[in-house]
Amino acid sequence: MTNDNRIQSGPSANGHTYWVIPDGYIPPDSCGTLESHESICVLNTGGTDAALEITIYFEDREPLENMQAVVPARRTKHIRTASLRSGEEAIPPGVPYAITVASNVPVIIQYSRLDTTQPELALMSVMAYPLA
Repeated sequence: MTNDNRIQSGPSANGHTYWVIPDGYIPPDSCGTLESHESICVLNTGGTDAALEITIYFEDREPLENMQAVVPARRTKHIRTASLRSGEEAIPPGVPYAITVASNVPVIIQYSRLDTTQPELALMSVMAYPLA
């Protein structure tokens, strides 16, 4: 098969190089022993490490830019958004945001949120929107 985003075998990369996640929100509180959090879930099926550049956009302030992460070849990585830093700045809890992820090689990205702000916790997971 060719690299046109169909399932492949071997070291060829699947996915896209630019992804958008328009809905981000780190719940400010947790209930019980599980911590509320969000994760950018990245799958790199190719034979080359994926160098990611992550940008966070807000409604009322300038973006947080140049956040870096690496996903080794033929591996997966779950990047908690609360751990991302742009210099000394981090994503504040309780503030809506959006994410773009640029990669040097095609990857597949899913986004997950665990909301434990009440005893009846909720888990949401969606595929990010691929652009390139």
